[in-house]
Amino acid sequence: MSMHFTGQLPLAPVQRPERATIGHYSPNLKVTALGGGHGLYATLSALRLISGEITAIVTVADDGGSSGVIRQEMDVIPPGDLRMALAALCDDTDWGRTWRDTMQHRFKTSGLNGDPGTLDNHALGNLLIVALWELLGDPVDGLTWAGALLGARGVVLPMSTTPMTISGTVLADEEGQLTRRSVTGQAKLAKIAGAGRVSHIELSPPNAPATPQALDAIELTDWIILGPGSWYTSVLPHLLLEEQRTALTQSTAKRCLVMNLQPSTTETQGMTAAEHLSVLHYYAPEFRIDVIIADPTVVTEEHAAEFSEAAEKLGATVVFSKVKDEHRDSVHDPLRLAVAFSEAFDKIPS
Repeated sequence: MSMHFTGQLPLAPVQRPERATIGHYSPNLKVTALGGGHGLYATLSALRLISGEITAIVTVADDGGSSGVIRQEMDVIPPGDLRMALAALCDDTDWGRTWRDTMQHRFKTSGLNGDPGTLDNHALGNLLIVALWELLGDPVDGLTWAGALLGARGVVLPMSTTPMTISGTVLADEEGQLTRRSVTGQAKLAKIAGAGRVSHIELSPPNAPATPQALDAIELTDWIILGPGSWYTSVLPHLLLEEQRTALTQSTAKRCLVMNLQPSTTETQGMTAAEHLSVLHYYAPEFRIDVIIADPTVVTEEHAAEFSEAAEKLGATVVFSKVKDEHRDSVHDPLRLAVAFSEAFDKIPS
């Protein structure tokens, strides 16, 4: 069976209500958000409330969980973060919520002797996306059709159609001795980093081509959003892909960085918010940021001067805004983040 993408997308079978907004909606505003996982999900959930044209550019180095199994067995880019981005762009309507939950649904199965079944922990959305890739023969076309099925309010693209591997060096203090451990694989790096501190990361293959549509989006957008997310495995990889880093640096768009709510995580153990900025500057010294959005709880008074200095090196204005979800730890509230984006965009017009 074969399918061909003709540019005419299937229509949704039911009428969907108009998009709900927060009063700051700009239909002509073009925004391109880069990241992966839960961080990008938060950003996109906020942006769909205020922006008319949204493009999500997603990392492709994940090798854990359902995505890792699919990637290993089928030799495709990992679908998990792409699935989450599509789910985030679904409307807050019956249609959107149903498809969001369907895409995120994970199977719970058991095999012989009570062992996990073949489909255990696989997300339905991952399987749907890979099926479209096999039928259409193109990752970008497959994501376009998946987005049409969901009624997604934006475009989701992989940063590269080449599966990538992330590796790094972890420094650890073991019985008073500083040790260095080279770790390959996003899942292993994220896990082992908790026992030390990441000091260096790189992507392989180093010369992988960026997705052309992603480069076009970066060139034509009004705003580029980076973060929040796992700093070493979701945020920084976008600046390690040479073609994409060049595009991000040369784009005439304004640039916004969203800080994590918890600076010290498994990947960034003991790091301050200022050190997050310093690491970003280290990997892409030519990359400039116009505005940084940070929750007031992120930067302590003790480190305020250090954070201000690090932001200044990036050319950024810092906007402190309450973006934390009051009911969930280390989670951005989409509505509050949408308001923060609107205020930041107004403060620094594109």
